Amino acid sequence: MRSTRPSFSVRRERGARRRTSPVLAAVALASALALTATACNSGDTKADGQASAAATDTGSGGDGKIKIPDDIRDKLKEHGIDIDKWKNGAWKNWDKDDWLREADDFINPIIKGLWNPDRMRDADDPDKGVDENDLSGDQGVTDPTPAAVDAKAVAPTYHANAATAGKVFFDSPEGTMVCSATVVEDPAHPGKSNLVWTAGHCVHAGKDGGWYRNIAFVPSYNDSGKTAAQLQNATREEAAPYGVWWGDWAQTSQQWIEQGGETGGNGASYDYAVIHVTPEKGGNGKSLEETVGSALPVNFNAPAVPKVPSITATGYPAAAPFDGQKLYQCTDKPGRLSINASDPTMYRIGCTMTGGSSGGGWVATGSDGKPALVSNTSIGPVSSGWLAGPRLGDVAKGVYDSVSKKFAGQ
Repeated sequence: MRSTRPSFSVRRERGARRRTSPVLAAVALASALALTATACNSGDTKADGQASAAATDTGSGGDGKIKIPDDIRDKLKEHGIDIDKWKNGAWKNWDKDDWLREADDFINPIIKGLWNPDRMRDADDPDKGVDENDLSGDQGVTDPTPAAVDAKAVAPTYHANAATAGKVFFDSPEGTMVCSATVVEDPAHPGKSNLVWTAGHCVHAGKDGGWYRNIAFVPSYNDSGKTAAQLQNATREEAAPYGVWWGDWAQTSQQWIEQGGETGGNGASYDYAVIHVTPEKGGNGKSLEETVGSALPVNFNAPAVPKVPSITATGYPAAAPFDGQKLYQCTDKPGRLSINASDPTMYRIGCTMTGGSSGGGWVATGSDGKPALVSNTSIGPVSSGWLAGPRLGDVAKGVYDSVSKKFAGQ
């Protein structure tokens, strides 16, 4: 949610400003958070907003060349993409005519070493801001604006106190961006999930753009809570103690792809995405969940807003007064926010986190007494003070199930 882009549309961290402000510009509340919601069958690639990624050979015995399936190779050729040129900088070409945007156009070949400590530290938030004036009118049920809740720093080590939290880094036409994200369970691989939940605007620019590039997840980024000054001399292992995990498949809602905007709120009710990741260095065969030791279940049937006693939002706010290097949380009783009467009503909480916290998980305790992810940071005002996130329903479940099924046999 950058104030320079939208007032508070989608939080994407520098790199992805927070839609409340992730890292992109904000338009109208409705257009700023458009997420590609899967309106169709999870089996329909385009409707599900699926994205496949080509990957490099990260095995210890590999020759360093990119190994991609024939179908992906043909897709790259169809779009005139030379994978070697891509790795050597061709990905920086954001010509509108060449920017892949359709659900089944996503490619994300691994570029080893690209995400070094400097690039990660300097990533900007893509959040989009929402103009408070966009919230007037009788667009469904909207509760009074909540009182601001001061974000509280999570005590290091982050792995010990918020093991499922991390950062998503990516490149956009505006530069290097960042968002927040959460490790979630994979029903197809119990205890061995490689799934990450974030905001739609952290992987796709929405109606006026396409898929972002070089998308990678860093769990427990800056685990020891170093200051920005201390991180200037940090090693990659200190910045990313549990490794860099590249997205080899991404999916968001078709609604976000068709409606999402840089500012405003369009598509905000469908502003979510699931990324399937693979370790950049190949690794020892352990999944992301096994590596970090935890993954959250996702509740697609959470209680109506008035029945939720408390929600905790987690993220790495990057816009002032924060610098994106440390992890924060806000806990508040949610209220309702309706941007368009025809779209699902969103959750809204008081929180002073800024852009960069976009995509971060919202957790509530279920009837079974266990925590579950129920939303993610999507939008917020440029002035900060509150955040809003989509309530997860059938469309979100379609996105999630589709990614899980894609890798079920692997």
